[in-house]
Amino acid sequence: MTTQGWDGEGAVVELEYQPTTADFAEALNARAKISRSGRMQRKLLILMPAVAVLMGILIALGGDGPGAPFWVALVFVMVAVILTPWLQGRQLYRFAASQGTCRTVVRETGIQVVTDHSTTTVSWPMVPRYRETPELFVLFSDDKQAIGITMLPKRGVRGPDDLDRLRSVLDRNVRRL
Repeated sequence: MTTQGWDGEGAVVELEYQPTTADFAEALNARAKISRSGRMQRKLLILMPAVAVLMGILIALGGDGPGAPFWVALVFVMVAVILTPWLQGRQLYRFAASQGTCRTVVRETGIQVVTDHSTTTVSWPMVPRYRETPELFVLFSDDKQAIGITMLPKRGVRGPDDLDRLRSVLDRNVRRL
C-alpha cells in the first residue's frame, strides 16, 4: 500500500484490530435491525410488556390472572431476548480470539482478512449491503436473514482520513442501509 492509500486499482484501506465481544454484539444488533428474525424478536420484545400490562389490568378488574410461573416465564423470555446478541457475541469472540489479530485490507475489488491462522477473501457480491454503527461498519449478505456478516471496527484504521476513505470505498461498492 502506498502512503496515499491507493494502488493500481483504486483506494486501499488497511485495518488492524483484535475483535472484541462488544464488536460482535454490536454487529449482531445491527443484523437484528435488518433481518426477518431480528425484526420478529423486536416485535416480541414490545409485545411481552403489552401482555404484562393487559394481565395487570385484568387482575386489577378482579380476574384471577395468571400465576407466578407465567410472570417468571415472561421475565425470563424478555431477558433472554435482550441478552441474546451479547451471548452470541461472546461465543463468536471466543473463536475469533483464537485466530489472533486481524489485518484487513479493503480494496475496490473486495475485502481480504488475514489472521494468524487463516486468510479470507470476500468479494462485494457476497456482502452487497452495509450499516454503519458508532464503532463498526457491518457488511451483510443479501439473504433475508443476513447470515453472512463481515465487520470492520473503526478503531482498526490508522487515522481519520482512512476512515473517510473506507466509507467512500464501501459507498462505491455496496448499498448503505
